[in-house]
Amino acid sequence: QVQLVDTGGGLVQAGGSLRLACAASGRTFSLYAMGWFRQAPGKEREFVAGISRSGGSTDYAESVKGRFTISRDNAKNTVYLQMNSLIFEDTAVYYCAADRAISPVGLTTTPTSYDYWGQGTQVTVSS
Repeated sequence: QVQLVDTGGGLVQAGGSLRLACAASGRTFSLYAMGWFRQAPGKEREFVAGISRSGGSTDYAESVKGRFTISRDNAKNTVYLQMNSLIFEDTAVYYCAADRAISPVGLTTTPTSYDYWGQGTQVTVSS
Protein backbone atom coordinates (compact mmCIF):
# COMPACT_ATOMS: atom_id res chain seq x y z
CA GLN A 1 0.00 0.00 0.00
CA VAL A 2 1.28 3.47 -0.91
CA GLN A 3 -0.16 6.74 0.30
CA LEU A 4 0.52 9.89 -1.69
CA VAL A 5 0.18 13.48 -0.47
CA ASP A 6 0.22 16.28 -3.04
CA THR A 7 1.30 19.77 -2.02
CA GLY A 8 2.44 23.01 -3.59
CA GLY A 9 -0.59 24.26 -5.46
CA GLY A 10 -1.83 27.81 -5.30
CA LEU A 11 -2.78 30.96 -7.15
CA VAL A 12 -0.20 32.40 -9.53
CA GLN A 13 -0.20 34.99 -12.29
CA ALA A 14 0.33 33.96 -15.88
CA GLY A 15 4.03 33.64 -16.57
CA GLY A 16 4.78 32.61 -13.02
CA SER A 17 6.06 29.37 -11.54
CA LEU A 18 5.02 26.77 -9.01
CA ARG A 19 6.61 23.57 -7.77
CA LEU A 20 4.39 20.71 -6.80
CA ALA A 21 5.58 17.92 -4.55
CA CYS A 22 4.18 14.47 -3.89
CA ALA A 23 5.37 12.62 -0.81
CA ALA A 24 4.91 8.86 -0.68
CA SER A 25 4.67 6.63 2.35
CA GLY A 26 6.38 3.28 2.65
CA ARG A 27 9.76 1.88 1.76
CA THR A 28 9.02 0.79 -1.80
CA PHE A 29 8.87 4.17 -3.55
CA SER A 30 11.67 3.21 -5.92
CA LEU A 31 9.53 0.35 -7.28
CA TYR A 32 6.95 2.78 -8.68
CA ALA A 33 6.91 4.84 -11.81
CA MET A 34 5.29 8.16 -11.00
CA GLY A 35 3.04 10.45 -12.93
CA TRP A 36 1.36 13.81 -12.68
CA PHE A 37 -2.15 14.25 -14.07
CA ARG A 38 -4.55 17.18 -14.05
CA GLN A 39 -8.26 17.69 -14.32
CA ALA A 40 -9.96 20.96 -15.15
CA PRO A 41 -13.68 21.54 -14.51
CA GLY A 42 -15.81 19.75 -17.07
CA LYS A 43 -12.82 17.95 -18.60
CA GLU A 44 -11.36 14.49 -18.32
CA ARG A 45 -8.25 13.78 -16.31
CA GLU A 46 -5.21 14.13 -18.54
CA PHE A 47 -1.60 13.06 -18.38
CA VAL A 48 0.89 15.84 -17.68
CA ALA A 49 4.25 14.19 -16.98
CA GLY A 50 5.73 10.86 -16.00
CA ILE A 51 9.01 9.53 -14.68
CA SER A 52 10.34 5.99 -14.50
CA ARG A 53 11.38 4.17 -11.34
CA SER A 54 15.01 5.04 -11.86
CA GLY A 55 14.33 8.59 -12.97
CA GLY A 56 16.15 7.87 -16.20
CA SER A 57 13.09 8.17 -18.42
CA THR A 58 10.57 11.00 -18.53
CA ASP A 59 7.63 11.92 -20.73
CA TYR A 60 5.49 15.02 -21.07
CA ALA A 61 2.24 16.08 -22.62
CA GLU A 62 2.84 18.26 -25.67
CA SER A 63 1.07 21.15 -24.00
CA VAL A 64 3.65 21.35 -21.20
CA LYS A 65 6.89 20.37 -22.95
CA GLY A 66 9.60 22.92 -22.38
CA ARG A 67 7.72 24.50 -19.45
CA PHE A 68 7.30 21.67 -16.91
CA THR A 69 9.93 19.37 -15.45
CA ILE A 70 9.29 16.21 -13.49
CA SER A 71 11.91 14.82 -11.12
CA ARG A 72 12.13 12.43 -8.21
CA ASP A 73 14.23 11.88 -5.13
CA ASN A 74 14.00 8.23 -4.14
CA ALA A 75 15.87 8.86 -0.90
CA LYS A 76 13.10 11.28 0.13
CA ASN A 77 10.21 9.29 -1.38
CA THR A 78 9.16 12.40 -3.26
CA VAL A 79 8.35 13.34 -6.84
CA TYR A 80 8.28 16.95 -8.01
CA LEU A 81 6.71 18.90 -10.83
CA GLN A 82 8.38 22.22 -11.58
CA MET A 83 5.98 24.37 -13.57
CA ASN A 84 7.30 27.47 -15.31
CA SER A 85 5.73 29.96 -17.72
CA LEU A 86 2.30 29.06 -16.47
CA ILE A 87 -0.69 29.93 -18.61
CA PHE A 88 -4.40 30.17 -17.84
CA GLU A 89 -5.00 26.79 -19.49
CA ASP A 90 -2.82 25.12 -16.85
CA THR A 91 -5.52 25.81 -14.26
CA ALA A 92 -6.66 22.47 -12.85
CA VAL A 93 -6.46 20.12 -9.92
CA TYR A 94 -3.15 18.28 -10.16
CA TYR A 95 -2.77 14.70 -8.97
CA CYS A 96 0.27 12.55 -8.55
CA ALA A 97 -0.02 8.83 -9.12
CA ALA A 98 2.08 5.71 -8.63
CA ASP A 99 2.36 2.76 -11.01
CA ARG A 100 3.88 -0.50 -9.75
CA ALA A 101 6.24 -0.87 -12.67
CA ILE A 102 8.26 -3.93 -13.56
CA SER A 103 10.75 -2.10 -15.73
CA PRO A 104 13.08 0.44 -14.11
CA VAL A 105 12.92 2.61 -17.23
CA GLY A 106 9.30 2.23 -18.29
CA LEU A 107 6.40 4.58 -17.69
CA THR A 108 2.84 4.94 -18.91
CA THR A 109 0.59 7.86 -19.75
CA THR A 110 -2.65 5.93 -19.14
CA PRO A 111 -4.47 6.87 -15.92
CA THR A 112 -5.99 3.42 -15.46
CA SER A 113 -2.50 1.91 -15.26
CA TYR A 114 -1.76 3.75 -12.05
CA ASP A 115 -2.42 2.01 -8.76
CA TYR A 116 -2.40 4.83 -6.22
CA TRP A 117 -3.40 8.49 -6.34
CA GLY A 118 -2.84 11.58 -4.26
CA GLN A 119 -5.70 13.76 -3.08
CA GLY A 120 -4.93 16.51 -5.56
CA THR A 121 -3.75 20.10 -5.26
CA GLN A 122 -5.40 23.08 -6.94
CA VAL A 123 -3.39 25.21 -9.34
CA THR A 124 -5.04 28.42 -10.47
CA VAL A 125 -3.38 30.68 -13.04
CA SER A 126 -4.79 34.16 -13.38
CA SER A 127 -4.59 35.76 -16.80
